[in-house]
Order: sequence, then C-alpha cells, then structure tokens
Amino acid sequence: SKAYLRGAFLGAGSINDPHGEYHLEIRCDHESHAQDLITLLGKFDLKGHLTEHKSKQVLYLKKYQDIISFLNLIGAQKSQLKMENIHILKEVRNDVNRKGNAETANLDKTVQAAMEQLENIHLIQKYQGLNSLSSSLQEIAELRQEHPYASLKELGQLLDPPLSKSGVNHRMRRIKKEAEKIKEEN
Repeated sequence: SKAYLRGAFLGAGSINDPHGEYHLEIRCDHESHAQDLITLLGKFDLKGHLTEHKSKQVLYLKKYQDIISFLNLIGAQKSQLKMENIHILKEVRNDVNRKGNAETANLDKTVQAAMEQLENIHLIQKYQGLNSLSSSLQEIAELRQEHPYASLKELGQLLDPPLSKSGVNHRMRRIKKEAEKIKEEN
C-alpha cells in the first residue's frame, strides 16, 4: 500500500515550492482512483481532500505535517528533510519578524508617550512655570526635556538616586494631572 501511494505520487503527483504555501497533490483520471487513494491515506491517519481541475480529480494535502508524513510514508526522505529545513527557516524568519514588529510597536508607544509628556511639560512651563512643581516633578520634567526620546526606565537611571520605571511613570502621571488642570482653566 505504501508502494501504491509512492507509484501514484511519482506518476501524477507534485509538491509546490515549500517557500510559499504547503501543497501536495496527485492528479487522477477517475474519481474512483482518487477515492481509493483517500481511503488508503486514511489508513495512515492522513486526511486527503478532493477537487476537480481540468476534468481530472485532484487529491491534495495542505497541512505541513501531513505532507511531511506522506513523504516519510513513501520513502522520500531527502524531500522530507529539505522541506523540514525550509519549514524551520520559515519559522525562524517569522519569529524574527514578529519580534521586530513588537519592538517597533513598543518604540512607537514610547515615542508617543514621550511626545504627550513633553506637551504636558510645555503647557505647565508656559502657564505657571516649572518652578511651580514640586522638586521631584520639576527634576523629571527637566530630564524629559533634555532627553526627549529616552524610555521611562532610562530616565529613571539618569536620576540621582535612580528611580524605577514605575516611579518615573508615577511622576509623569502627576505632571499630566497638573497639565489637565491647566487645560480646564484655560
């Protein structure tokens, strides 16, 4: 039965370039032949699907793991290994892209937050002066102005003594409240 599957694949089968979508197919002249192949695949816990193309029945597998199992089943170890290597490279590339996207999103959030903080500080400076703030708020406001693109953690490390990211965030929230009072009054 494995030899029958191997023969069917060698005679009328193909796998698309695994750099794109995974797709293995075997073209059959008769539906009964395609159904026999599906039944045979089922004995090896593989679920084939059928479609019609140019008056032929096409049996196909789309799942990566099913295609790997099929290649192993028919003794095509070189093709199986090649496909597994490409799959690993795709996974690594996708992982790197995911991490890059997350870092970009985090950077965007950091920059957006810093811009809002600078606007709040500018508002306070314009209407009542930074010296109207407590010394701890005044210190963090001046640091933010000197380091507009620093993260909260980096700002905290610039203080003497250093302050945690949470502590810097707390001070920035107090500055924001002060700026919101000014907005309401004006």
